[in-house]
Amino acid sequence: MSWPYRLEDWAFAMTLGQGFAMVRGGEVIGTAAWFPHGEAFATIGMIIVSGKAQGHGFGARLMDALLAAAGTRTLLLNSTTQGRPLYERRSFRPVGIIHQHQGVPKGRHKAPPVDLVRPLQPSDFDAVARLDRQATGSERRTLLRLLVEAGEAQVLLRDGEVAGYVISRRFGRGHVVGPVVAQTPPEARLLIEAALARLEGCFVRIDTAATDELSPWLEEIGLSLVSDALTMIRGTLPPTGPARVFALSNQSFN
Repeated sequence: MSWPYRLEDWAFAMTLGQGFAMVRGGEVIGTAAWFPHGEAFATIGMIIVSGKAQGHGFGARLMDALLAAAGTRTLLLNSTTQGRPLYERRSFRPVGIIHQHQGVPKGRHKAPPVDLVRPLQPSDFDAVARLDRQATGSERRTLLRLLVEAGEAQVLLRDGEVAGYVISRRFGRGHVVGPVVAQTPPEARLLIEAALARLEGCFVRIDTAATDELSPWLEEIGLSLVSDALTMIRGTLPPTGPARVFALSNQSFN
């Protein structure tokens, strides 16, 4: 189905979440997964049905199995245009759009001074987790620990205190930069610049909300807008801010 996932990317996802595979005649023809972030919230993703098996209700059966497993949690997913009717029939509603940018960044990107952005230290983790909870309204410490172990994390400093973070890691055709959490677009750009300074000549993917003022800049630096996804939710998230999510770690587990 032309998804860019490597086997390692699937394995990483399954250390965080759980899901279902649909098998017919000894062949896997569909998958679906969900990723719990605490007891009240989860994301859904990696819902895929083989082209030759589509149109037979297999996606609906996989989705219903996920909903039963997730119970009463608030659920969030990022949908293709084709998937939207399936989710709307299950009480999901649109709440935003994600822009997928990718390519090899143009030119050289200079790392910010270390008094502004520096590598994450173990003592920073609790501050990063608090910022992430502000930005998402959910508890994602397990996800954050896995991402920090798998990638390279840096933090933004304001008056010597951790005020934002970025994680980049191997994914798909190259590297993904995300999550990016900060309060303002200029701070988010600073964090992205810090990540790109270590990825010269590499293929990079960044998934950002269409309303977060980063898309025009990402296109300017050579990361083309290649697709959109519709963010949908079932349930209600608690209030968020002042920190915001400017880039996702992955469209399946955000």
